Amino acid sequence: MFKLSSINLNGIRSATTKGLEPWLHSIKPDCICVQEIKAQATDVEGRFEALAGLQGYFHFAEKKGYSGVGVYTRHEPSDVRVGYGSSEFDAEGRYVELRFDTPGNKRSLISCYFPSGSSGEERQQAKFRFLDEFFPHLAQLKTEREFILCGDVNIAHQEIDLKNWRSNRKNSGFLPEERAWMSKLLSEAGLVDVYRRLHPAATDEAYTWWSNRGQAYAKNVGWRLDYHLATPQLAAGAHAVEIYKGEKFSDHAPITIEYDFKP
Repeated sequence: MFKLSSINLNGIRSATTKGLEPWLHSIKPDCICVQEIKAQATDVEGRFEALAGLQGYFHFAEKKGYSGVGVYTRHEPSDVRVGYGSSEFDAEGRYVELRFDTPGNKRSLISCYFPSGSSGEERQQAKFRFLDEFFPHLAQLKTEREFILCGDVNIAHQEIDLKNWRSNRKNSGFLPEERAWMSKLLSEAGLVDVYRRLHPAATDEAYTWWSNRGQAYAKNVGWRLDYHLATPQLAAGAHAVEIYKGEKFSDHAPITIEYDFKP
């Protein structure tokens, strides 16, 4: 089995003070995709190049203390792609792809952090631009190789993916346009929402993010924003899944899925 985990850290320095590394040692993943590391290369050097025996590869944002993604892996990749070729969003540190190519097999593991539009209309429009240009990238990639994209997608797809769906229908993360984009990705592009393949009707236990306001976490007033999106062949090999809530490393919970493949 290949154990693949993903978590939005809301700051790698913060998450590692809250028990992230001991947890990684305990579950022994083969790979972990991280988002919103909020660090630059100089911050990572000498401290976060590796975690729990896994080697890290990163895409840092140009803006300090902002965004940033990484993939920590036990297996050495054959190639690393930083950014997906966007003139606007590659500067924000949102995409790193590790390729594991062997004769007859082309596979990738991707960590991606979709923009949030919750801070206002300007960022919501940026999010729409990201979705518009990211869809064809994923659709094209699917024609070339098998892949699993892990990340904070910042979209709750269905009503069962958040607690208060009625009151959030006009809020970023549950807008009709965002949900339609996700539906199109799964239908037209043919990717698979792996968690939903394994648990098609799960509700409260499916949440991966909680607001820091009020008592959202204590009351489990959450959203499912963190995904494994895979090509059908790799999704078919997915088995056990866990959303870990035993400790709180950030405002997101890690989602870990076991697959029956090796890079």
